[in-house]
Amino acid sequence: MKQKIMVSDTIHTKELRVIIAGGGTGGHVFPAIAIGTALKKRDRNAKILFVGAKNRLEMQKVPAAGFHIIGLDISGLQRKLSWKNLMLPVKLIRSLVASKRIVKKFRPDVAIGVGGYASGPLLWAASGQKVPVLIQEQNSFPGITNRILARKASKICVAFSNMEKYFPKEKIYLTGNPVRHDVTDIEGKEEEALKYFGFKAGKPILFVTGGSLGAQSINRGVGKHLKSLVDKGIQVIWQTGTSGIEQAGRLAREVNPGNLHVTAFLDRMDLAFAAADVVVSRAGAIAVSEIALVRKPAILIPSPNVAEDHQTKNALALVNHNAAILLKDEDVMEDFGSVVTGLLFDEEKKQKLKEKIAGMGYRDAADIIAGIAAGLAN
Repeated sequence: MKQKIMVSDTIHTKELRVIIAGGGTGGHVFPAIAIGTALKKRDRNAKILFVGAKNRLEMQKVPAAGFHIIGLDISGLQRKLSWKNLMLPVKLIRSLVASKRIVKKFRPDVAIGVGGYASGPLLWAASGQKVPVLIQEQNSFPGITNRILARKASKICVAFSNMEKYFPKEKIYLTGNPVRHDVTDIEGKEEEALKYFGFKAGKPILFVTGGSLGAQSINRGVGKHLKSLVDKGIQVIWQTGTSGIEQAGRLAREVNPGNLHVTAFLDRMDLAFAAADVVVSRAGAIAVSEIALVRKPAILIPSPNVAEDHQTKNALALVNHNAAILLKDEDVMEDFGSVVTGLLFDEEKKQKLKEKIAGMGYRDAADIIAGIAAGLAN
């Protein structure tokens, strides 16, 4: 595996044309936007077209970032028995036909797939028209689409080591995941963070997040143990998501409000990371990458409701290197309080986790991936 990658400063003499395909969730959409932004930074004249799935997150986020996107009428297989699955072959064929037209009309120099429904048909069409293909795989266990497309890809950029189990070794580049720099830039922000959350210096701070949509099991676990944590002098930043904010608000009124900051969404994730002594989080690929970059001791609670249990595999990629603690979703209600306090008040354990996780963060991933993509276009 090639683990040391230099970012080329070469500027194309001809107009660089790139299609970036995929999306569905923030874990796919935000890395895609980061790669597109890095490509424009390399070459302001580059033409970049995004291809996503209609009615999915990318159809709002990509235009908001200043890029053009085309939506395909494509969706995934429903896990539960559903009539929608009967339409899947029809949608797949239509998407393949549409993708061939898009590739033929746009004439890309390279096509980048970030995973998600639209990635498959577009990259398949691109490879069929002899366009070099690059795959960006965020998770430690790749999805079925990327595993199928791997043989058609020229390069595969991954965020975790030991991916030779799933992809051809000679195609793999260990780059890390593209993350939002405004989230992971926490240097020198501790004092600002304390003022922002209204917390006191010298008292332990716990940051709990279930992602933008929240996580019901985590919220229930926090709720059960909240009073005990606050009574121990722990200051808590609790990001609940929209579904959990009402119940969390009621619970917050029963404890010391000076030790608690409850919110449905966090506009300043950087300040939450800067303030935190310990982070509790789901184990989505981007969340794990962000935690590694900010070098915070973490308790990871993988969601059991994701395809192929990839969050558990993401968490284990850190846990097996003694870089994080794993708490199973089914154990949150019973063990949340003891696991959190066991880490928060153990300075030696926190320091060891910080040292280990620091070696698993990859900076400038978007720039590196953009460089590899541009190299394929030469």
